[in-house]
Amino acid sequence: MTRRYDYKQIEARWQQHWNRAGLFAAGRRTDRPKYYALVMFPYPSGTLHVGHGRNYIIGDALARYKIMKGYDLLTPMGWDAFGLPAENAAIEAALKEGQPVHPRDYTSRNIKVMKQQIHAWGVGYDWDREIASCHPGYYKWTQWLFLKLLENKLAYRKQAPVNWCPQCQTVLANEQVEEDGTCDRCGTAVVQKNLEQWYFRITKYADRLLDDLDKLEDWPERVVAMQEAWIGKTEGAEIEFKVQGSDERLRVFTTRADTLFGVTFLVVAPEHPIVAKCAQKLPEAGRKRVTEFVVKCRAQKAMQRTAAGDKEGVPLGAHVIHPLTGEPVALWTADYALMDFGTGAVMGVPAHDQRDFLFAKKYGFPVRVVIQPKGAALDPATMEKAFEEDGVQVHSGEFDNLPNDFGRSKIVEALEARELGRPTVTYRLRDWLISRQRYWGAPIPVIYCANCGVVPVPESELPVILPDAADFKPRGQSPLAAVHDFVHTICPKCEDPARRETDTMDTFVDSAWYFLRFIAARNEEKIFESDEVNHWLPVDQYIGGAERATKHLIYARFVTKFLYDIELVNFEEPFSRLFAQGLICADAHKCPEHGWVPETEVSAGKHSCGQAVLTELHKMSKSKKNGMAPEPLIEQYGADTVRLYTLFIGPPERDAVWATKDIIGAHRFLFRVWETVQEALPRLSGVPAKPEGLDSAPEDVKAIHRKVHQTIRKVTEEIEGGFKFNTAVAAVMELVNEIKKVKSFETAGPQGLAAQREALETLVLLLAPFAPHISEELWEQLGHGESVFEHAWPTFDAGACVEEEIEIPVQVNGKVRSRVRIPAGAPDSEAREKALADPKVAEALGGKPPRNVIVVPRRLVNVVV
Repeated sequence: MTRRYDYKQIEARWQQHWNRAGLFAAGRRTDRPKYYALVMFPYPSGTLHVGHGRNYIIGDALARYKIMKGYDLLTPMGWDAFGLPAENAAIEAALKEGQPVHPRDYTSRNIKVMKQQIHAWGVGYDWDREIASCHPGYYKWTQWLFLKLLENKLAYRKQAPVNWCPQCQTVLANEQVEEDGTCDRCGTAVVQKNLEQWYFRITKYADRLLDDLDKLEDWPERVVAMQEAWIGKTEGAEIEFKVQGSDERLRVFTTRADTLFGVTFLVVAPEHPIVAKCAQKLPEAGRKRVTEFVVKCRAQKAMQRTAAGDKEGVPLGAHVIHPLTGEPVALWTADYALMDFGTGAVMGVPAHDQRDFLFAKKYGFPVRVVIQPKGAALDPATMEKAFEEDGVQVHSGEFDNLPNDFGRSKIVEALEARELGRPTVTYRLRDWLISRQRYWGAPIPVIYCANCGVVPVPESELPVILPDAADFKPRGQSPLAAVHDFVHTICPKCEDPARRETDTMDTFVDSAWYFLRFIAARNEEKIFESDEVNHWLPVDQYIGGAERATKHLIYARFVTKFLYDIELVNFEEPFSRLFAQGLICADAHKCPEHGWVPETEVSAGKHSCGQAVLTELHKMSKSKKNGMAPEPLIEQYGADTVRLYTLFIGPPERDAVWATKDIIGAHRFLFRVWETVQEALPRLSGVPAKPEGLDSAPEDVKAIHRKVHQTIRKVTEEIEGGFKFNTAVAAVMELVNEIKKVKSFETAGPQGLAAQREALETLVLLLAPFAPHISEELWEQLGHGESVFEHAWPTFDAGACVEEEIEIPVQVNGKVRSRVRIPAGAPDSEAREKALADPKVAEALGGKPPRNVIVVPRRLVNVVV
């Protein structure tokens, strides 16, 4: 009697088996080469949807494949549990539940649910190595890392203009501000504030971070390009302009020192310290104008301020002195000058910069040509746009008649001789601002003493425990400031009363090193054992989204290089290979009255309130309420079906659209696999899986043997060649179709049955990484006592893959009229001869001689009449 495919019972059984057997425990095969496969650990700020599942299912398919390939596998999981996502979610949950919800409790609750969801997908990890960044046993070492950076003068505190999110009520690192100037968490426009904050000196590593991108040959090109652009190395010159009537000097960075003689004004960013100094000396009306302009600019997004179009500025009532001519140059503040680019001061050269040209025309600054095109002369009075090309220096004193690219270096030399300039390299990258005025984070391990100043907490006193706080709503300063017992402490140096730092660390500090902690997750004495870390790392394959290219990925590279410098690790790059999966998208519905609403509340284009909804395709997200929970789908179709559909949905590096109605195709395929094996089982007992002497076997038996080995080759190449799981699954589906076509398995005797067993066992082995539960069950039914994952990945016989004959279509005037079989290596002449001799082709020709016969080798023959 054929067994029924009871996927619920099967999946529960094998998930328990993997846990008991420790299938994913690292160190089981110490005699084998190591493989560290890591999926980016998630924020437990909610539950998972099927879009998240793509990440984990891809990682699990790879892990199972590597187990079968014989590696000693490390595949751990943890939780990026500190930070704004979890804290904001807890605040939102409290509003819904009508009672306080602590971030710790909310996070723990979510971790429990997310682990259940991951388990239900059949995704396996070495859970004995589980970490959570909010656990004191973890953030003790985050604090230790801070102290090491402080000890090496790579952590410091300073007052400076910072990015401030009014909604989140905290500062943000540059990397957390979107290109349009909004907060990457809540979308609120970011403003500038002057605050004293803690920074990590990541800029000291700018050149190494940039140069070592060349080592990342197995990273996506777009991610490498994003990091290169974010570091933003620019070579130029720093030129000093003396402020007239004072000893102060303004430093200007420029890549066009050759245009120095064309400067007719100089602008500084509204946030530049000199703006306030100059404004104090202005009459009340002028001071008011400057103040209002500064406030207006600070409220604008950086993208808005630098975009093409009309630019604004106001005079500061001051002048600077041109470093080579001694002329006074008007000093203004303008919206397009930014403090986080260069020095915050910009030379105004209207003749040779289009933005400066428009600004000069608007405010009446002179246009002075200092570079002429070869063989022509520009007239400032008739110029309609700036000349920004190369040419010859003019009106440039001793540098006249020099090619401007040569004149550029000579002008810098002259400035350097007068100690008014020097060659300089600047970076877009800024030091990493790590202070946060929020509760849910690792306390910064620093004490402030009136006698001793800034005092690091001794390592023996770590961790500095995050205390319970009854009120952690954002109010612009850390909620820890209101926890008396936490703030007031004793100085570890002089033992006088002192106070603790009340800001917490950015959550990206926690995630900048977590991949190292998995190696020693329970070590209470050290952050990790160097020998063990040096064995397992770098991570062989890292899987996660490209949206973290300029955040987590750059921070992790910085921390790894620092640990290399202090001789704790022997590698400088943490991730050898990176795979950035595409997003899963789905329809999202917006109601004019209720905002984004779930699909369950939408029918016939209307929300349950009666309002027509706007439906748009968006990535699955909590905010758009278009996330599909995996549990109902797993209940209805099984985990293997959900896994298979997720892998088959499209190229994994590209975005894909989730369509639940299409999941039935994957479900039917698994039933077909089940039935194919069940039909054959009664005949296969005691039959070996090594068909021999197939030369005399029927053609369909020989063909399936060949197809088996071609499929092994195809699936292996698709996995190894870039995670092409969709085409790998398609190849397995094609194999099933070919197995079903064979009519001679029984009639061919032992040869046929051996070929059938080979085909079915290969099918199960190739399917195992994608649909592990059904594969385990069928493998056992086929008579194997060990797990399918304890069996080696199948290898193909190159000789068996060779086609003896191939079938190709024959077209007459572009329409397929017949098909002919030819030897696989036949020359074009033989394909032509066979095609013209075919009766159906002859009938289509109607006795007319062909005008041309086009042969596409191994593909088709096209006869043109």
